[in-house]
Amino acid sequence: MQIVKEKKAKIQRQREKNGGKSMVFDQEQQLEHQRGNEKVKQGIGGRPEKDKERKPKKKKLVKWKDQEASKVELSTRVPCLASKIPSSDVTVFEGHSSEVFACAWDPVGSLLASVSKDSTARIWTILDGPCGSKMQNGRQNEIMLEHCKGDMNQTTQDVTALDWNGEGTLLATASVDAKARIWSRDGELRATLSNHRGPILCIKWNKEGNNLLTGSFDGTAIVWRWRMNTLRRTQKFEFHSDRVMDVDWRDCDTFATSSADTKINVCKVGENHPVKTFLGHKGEVNSVKWDASGSLLASCSDDGTVKIWSINQDEYVHDLKKHIKYYWYHFLTSVSQAYTWGLQEVYAVKWCPTGPGTSNPNQSPILASASYDRTIKLWDVEAGTLLRSLNDMGPVYCVSFSPNGEFLASGTLGNVNIWSVKEGRIVKTYEGRGSIFEVSWNKEGTKIVACFENSVCVIDVRM
Repeated sequence: MQIVKEKKAKIQRQREKNGGKSMVFDQEQQLEHQRGNEKVKQGIGGRPEKDKERKPKKKKLVKWKDQEASKVELSTRVPCLASKIPSSDVTVFEGHSSEVFACAWDPVGSLLASVSKDSTARIWTILDGPCGSKMQNGRQNEIMLEHCKGDMNQTTQDVTALDWNGEGTLLATASVDAKARIWSRDGELRATLSNHRGPILCIKWNKEGNNLLTGSFDGTAIVWRWRMNTLRRTQKFEFHSDRVMDVDWRDCDTFATSSADTKINVCKVGENHPVKTFLGHKGEVNSVKWDASGSLLASCSDDGTVKIWSINQDEYVHDLKKHIKYYWYHFLTSVSQAYTWGLQEVYAVKWCPTGPGTSNPNQSPILASASYDRTIKLWDVEAGTLLRSLNDMGPVYCVSFSPNGEFLASGTLGNVNIWSVKEGRIVKTYEGRGSIFEVSWNKEGTKIVACFENSVCVIDVRM
């Protein structure tokens, strides 16, 4: 999933490089702009009329909200008074030589793992004490896990995803060479799993750590059983017609898969057919996440919607449609033409640690969604309504709630922003460089890790 985000971000950066301009319009404004483009095209090869030569008035562009949304939506712009996190509160690990796709704290909290386009994963030791110290910045705290070592036929292989088991003793990594690898905490390669026919995009252990789930570009998901220090293939699930974008365990034997074929399958180990197939999305389903109780499943898609599903019914419980199209205009002055892209992909969904099955069971369940439209939406899942819309500075590829659910971290255009969930405003911000594909809090809620291009940053955020 992270490598898919990286490719989409590259397309966006290329459009910026080629002179593209981006604006947010409602449907009426979009039609008006298209009519203007047609007039430009009709004037090619001839002398424009005088009224076409006049410089048009500069219009004020605003984000559209429908009447229902305007009653509850609080659009929050990035405040200039947000506290900037100083570099003295940040540790930068610079071992990678290319884009870092994903990172994850181990359950114990003393180690941090990252995976990159440079064909490696890395395990970093996070020492006690504040970030930014000389001890924290030392390269002696790094273990490099080479994925092409000993393979004469491979020079580079993007490492796309990772996941620690529940005890923090094993790290699973996925790669575009169609292999998954299992590593010990000290960097020893314990197993190599080869059964997919295409790049592996997602990988996840179940809570007990006895089953590992992989999802691939080949449209299949595989469950591997860890037993007697050995992983063996238990079952292959071949129910998608396009690449598997994300996977998530409901319990130790049941899981969900989402795909570019627009479908979501709920499968169970030992069953030869999906327990449930959810239909309703009209674009690639980028992410699926079960709530803590395992009763509700959230999904998000390139179609711009977020949907809530129940294992007890076939239709979605809520269809959340407040993300809007972000229109991208690319002007070619040499031929007086303009091309338009309309994008509204929702890249990620994350459950707030509130509601049934969490440490805050008496609070209402909240879901966050991150989108290309430069917003983060906070949803009241019980009511199926929008609580807040948080306006970020660029496309948002990742979000993460603090363990107590009071704060939300987001990554966009080189900035890590920390939002107050209650107030709907940025309280702290850190400026790095490059697109950010992952942010994650440690279990104490005192540090955030973020992937910045070819570096990994650990940020002190004691609130």
